[in-house]
Amino acid sequence: MTNKPALTQPDTSTFDYIIVGAGSAGCVLANRLSASGKHSVLLLEAGPRDRNIWIHVPLGYGKLFKASHVNWMYQTEPEPGLNGRSVFQPRGKVLGGSSSINGLLYVRGQHEDYDRWRQLGNTGWGFDDVLPYFKAAEDQQRGGDEFHGVGGPLPVSDTRHPDPLSDAFIEAAAEASIPKNPDFNGVSQEGAGWFQTTTRRGRRASTARSYLRPARRRSNLRVETAALAQRIAFEGRRAVAVEYKQGGMLRSARAAKEILVSSGAYNSPQLLQLSGIGPADLLKAHGIEIVLDAPGVGRDLQDHMQVRIVTRCTQPITLNDIVSSPWRKLMMGMQYAAFRTGPLTIAAGTSGAFLKTDPRLSTPDVQIHFLPFSTDKMGEALHAYSGFSASVCQLRPESRGSLRIKSADPSVAPEIRINYLATETDRTANVEGLKILRRILHAPALRPFVVDEYDPGAKVVSDQDLLAHCRRRGSTIYHPTSTCRMGNDPLAVVDQRLKVRGIESLRVVDGSIMPDLVSGNTNAPIVMIAEKASDMILRDAR
Repeated sequence: MTNKPALTQPDTSTFDYIIVGAGSAGCVLANRLSASGKHSVLLLEAGPRDRNIWIHVPLGYGKLFKASHVNWMYQTEPEPGLNGRSVFQPRGKVLGGSSSINGLLYVRGQHEDYDRWRQLGNTGWGFDDVLPYFKAAEDQQRGGDEFHGVGGPLPVSDTRHPDPLSDAFIEAAAEASIPKNPDFNGVSQEGAGWFQTTTRRGRRASTARSYLRPARRRSNLRVETAALAQRIAFEGRRAVAVEYKQGGMLRSARAAKEILVSSGAYNSPQLLQLSGIGPADLLKAHGIEIVLDAPGVGRDLQDHMQVRIVTRCTQPITLNDIVSSPWRKLMMGMQYAAFRTGPLTIAAGTSGAFLKTDPRLSTPDVQIHFLPFSTDKMGEALHAYSGFSASVCQLRPESRGSLRIKSADPSVAPEIRINYLATETDRTANVEGLKILRRILHAPALRPFVVDEYDPGAKVVSDQDLLAHCRRRGSTIYHPTSTCRMGNDPLAVVDQRLKVRGIESLRVVDGSIMPDLVSGNTNAPIVMIAEKASDMILRDAR
């Protein structure tokens, strides 16, 4: 059956700012740019409103992992470094974007990450420059200090389910010579401790809930859902309008000041390419008129990979045991409904650690996520036995990939190539990280809880066998970045003010602009990027 051609609605709407994508960055922009009442703002989101109940329950991310109505559910091309496997790439397609379906961890990365951005020529993006924006966003449960803010839109909270396994992991790490660290976002990242999360009183605090909901009543902000951007329109090299499809109608809105693309590391470069900004050969191959030959659009794709170790537990205290028991499952639901505590508040990592695989390194190069449950694949059924898991994530991979459109049709998923484990550094870091993780899992504090290692198992010992495990079981930890990279070199897509180089009235504001990956989870840095961008945009509007 062929799709009916879309009807075209005349262009009747003009706004000061049009934001394409209501995700982690777009909701921040919508709030900040509309706050004064001086500017009219249109926010476009391809997905629906965030009404699904599982969005707001922290552990609900497992229910949303393959929910196509709120998830783009992308796949990579076959990955050479992972035995030719395609890797599932969930991305949010709903108000709040990936902040509505992610694992909720609040980890900014290392101070040195942002200083490195500045050293690459990105003036104004060092740690001292970005810290005020982290603090302005934050409503820290523990109170404000040199590194944390209170009163901001984004709640940052401690765990509401301190289970014994997660606590034992921290003690075991200390026994393996990894110091305890009560705050991964404070003076130093190195060490083991509890993760904080973007939650408030046991509920997810997506940017849709934290930033957009308070702004929805403003008369100068219009939010359109189920609105898939088709292309950006130009007059010469000035971005002037966005065409989007909604309800079978092709609509258009004009921007008097700027168009802000905040569609994420996959959809932002896709939209630029569809609009004629990208590698000339790619655009010609799909019959797209070239506005700007920009070979950097879609290049330099980076992502964090994770490799897990699954352990069978001696006691029925894991989430596996709860979900396999109808009575305990009912009690879990009642506990959450009454007190907003318990296992339903678990994020995609309860405790964890940041460590160096080589003592010569100046900062940690590996992150460990610990979870009091186990499964073959995230989003699938938990194991029938008592089990827990921990994963190794290399923080600064050297491997680089790409994002390229496969069609001029915006509804066709793009070609995603990440090239996991493409360099010797990446392969070595993952293998050495697994060795250290095993030392922690074998330490005295965890020994009373361990039956045996289920995956990869005791027979996997040599470096070669551990690397084979990485290739067989390695997967994403959902942090794609850098496809519209900020910088000064010929392949950089945006400048330090996030303006698309060579184009007027167009910026990209999301994780795609990161010069390289941060050493941690990406949601908090993306919120910071949007806070800083809002400040720059409003200053330019004066």
